[in-house]
Amino acid sequence: MRYGVCHLAIVPCRAEASDKSEMVTQLLFGDYFEILEQTEKWAKIKIALDGYECWVDRKQYLSCTQKEFSKQKNPVSYCYSPIGLVSQKEEKNVFPIVIGSGLSDKNNTIISGKKFSYDGDIKTKAKTERKNIIQDSFLYLNAPYLWGGKTPFGIDCSGFVQMVYRLNSYNLPRDASQQAELGKTLSFLEEANPADLAFFDNAEGNIIHVGIILENNRIIHASGKVRIDKLDHYGIFNEETNSYSHRLRLLKKVL
Repeated sequence: MRYGVCHLAIVPCRAEASDKSEMVTQLLFGDYFEILEQTEKWAKIKIALDGYECWVDRKQYLSCTQKEFSKQKNPVSYCYSPIGLVSQKEEKNVFPIVIGSGLSDKNNTIISGKKFSYDGDIKTKAKTERKNIIQDSFLYLNAPYLWGGKTPFGIDCSGFVQMVYRLNSYNLPRDASQQAELGKTLSFLEEANPADLAFFDNAEGNIIHVGIILENNRIIHASGKVRIDKLDHYGIFNEETNSYSHRLRLLKKVL
């Protein structure tokens, strides 16, 4: 088995081995993965964080050893600044990374034998607490919606939920339909607590949307942008359009 690690800020991951293929997720700085197969230009990978399989350009990652992969695939801490900076002294290279990027140490990260120094706020792994999940969800407010995105510059609904939980030491699958399979199902909205998850379906009954429940019958979710809307037993009510945008299917307690 071969292994790799993302040494760039944000790398698109595609459904197929083509620049024209849709972006289905992203790698952030410090993300590790297994390499399943390779062509001359592309590599099919399995991301360590969530087991997601996709294709990346071979120029946009570094190879690493199995030892490094095993030791560092679960970050010790994360970039907690909207934008942090990493520098590589040997190459006199400084570039930004985004919130949620993995770090192997508080101030330094070793990637494929190269030492990167980090400058910015840090969040270390700790016990997952509901109040912190809610607090961190607000960091993404007004981030534009982007299919496959995982950053404040563009994020989709399940990527938003995954990243907020990731910052709080809890790993969720990548897609909303996968996330809906976790946890305990709640029968009524009154049973839900802040940081529980609400899932929504389409006319065919497929899970297509997810958001994080807040207090006072509100929900924070990515729809057009990361926004806060009303939530009731029918679904999400958008006060700007005075209509329901999503139909409620499931309520889940995952903590």
